[in-house]
Amino acid sequence: MATIKLYQQDVYLRETTAHITSAVKSETHTLVTLDQTIFFPTGGGQSCDKGTLAAFPVLDVYEKEGEIYHVVDCQPEELPIDSEISLVLDWNHRFDNMQRHCGEHIMSGIFYREFGGVNRGFHMGDQYMTIDISLEENPEYTKVTWDMAKHAERCANQVIWDNAPVITRHFDTHEEAARLPLRKALALDEDITIVCVGSVDNPSDCVACCGTHPSTAGQVGMIKIYKVESNKGMFRIYMEAGQRAFQKYQQEYDTLTELGNKLSSGTEDLMNKYLAQQEKSHETRNKLGQLRRLMVSQEASKIKSILQRDGASAMATGGNESLEGSLSWFDGNPAFSYNILSLDDLLNVAKELYPVIPNILFLVHRPSHTVLLCSSGKPDCGKLVKENATIYNGKGGGNATSARAIFQKDEYVDTFMDLISKHLK
Repeated sequence: MATIKLYQQDVYLRETTAHITSAVKSETHTLVTLDQTIFFPTGGGQSCDKGTLAAFPVLDVYEKEGEIYHVVDCQPEELPIDSEISLVLDWNHRFDNMQRHCGEHIMSGIFYREFGGVNRGFHMGDQYMTIDISLEENPEYTKVTWDMAKHAERCANQVIWDNAPVITRHFDTHEEAARLPLRKALALDEDITIVCVGSVDNPSDCVACCGTHPSTAGQVGMIKIYKVESNKGMFRIYMEAGQRAFQKYQQEYDTLTELGNKLSSGTEDLMNKYLAQQEKSHETRNKLGQLRRLMVSQEASKIKSILQRDGASAMATGGNESLEGSLSWFDGNPAFSYNILSLDDLLNVAKELYPVIPNILFLVHRPSHTVLLCSSGKPDCGKLVKENATIYNGKGGGNATSARAIFQKDEYVDTFMDLISKHLK
């Protein structure tokens, strides 16, 4: 005997009693069927209801062959067949679904009415809802623009402000249901539920749907579109409705207020203040870029002067006059270590030095434990890294004139340079 669906008779019924018709152990929980239920099963793009059966948590609800199965966190023997038990809905979850699903109906109906857009896909996710709109009924429209989305959003909220009635009707046959002004052709032949928002003569939406909805559009509260993007020849509308839309609005307005406070601005002129700040940041980045290029050039010149000295003379004097990096020697091969210059800066330094490197040059970026090996091509820097970096759990690579070796610890850096220098003797 199929379960009586009380949620179709009264969507506001929050608790009742029912008799258990079966209780079977699944792999981890118990599957329970009842003679009647207030729990809506997953379907129509909507998640199932939550709540309790005899005070046991209901984890999932699904329908199969007319029977509704409640996945309950208990043992079968705790729910004897034919016993009468209490059913209690998680009303916040149910009403959240009602607001969101009805909001989707209103928005889909508006896109159909205003632009000939047909809803070809609907999903109620944890963070937002999506509707996939296919512009197939009105050749005048080939793309959902942001202005079109804003127009649809305002029209949808007007339905809410007008508090249009939301009427759910159940039909036994296709012929009876098809008499209503549906925005989608019926795919069912029997046991059909039609949801109509507004009057039947001129509805904001009228379509087959098995979900739960409030009795009036005003209970949806508000509808907000977040984004529109192309998707497989259609247009995906990201949106939210009800208390979720309000919570999202609160979060985003809090963010705007915080940004305004940081920029000493109200929300009205926040964009102008932001653009002015961006312009200042752009100028600062340009100046910083010029300074970095100057520093790289100066650093390359200083290193070049050291490399062009007699090796013994350079080592004797230390060769680190005014250098941003500290200089050390490994069997006659210079190593310059840096904390301020970035690895990209060091690569640019190296580009100016290849022709004057007598053997090999080490440029070390201390914060990332990275050694940049540079040469005129002989020895082959890439080969040296490939053959030796893994000895100290390093990784990296490069070409003959430039290669990098990256280590997990700074202590491996000097050990690696010492190994390479001894290898080249």
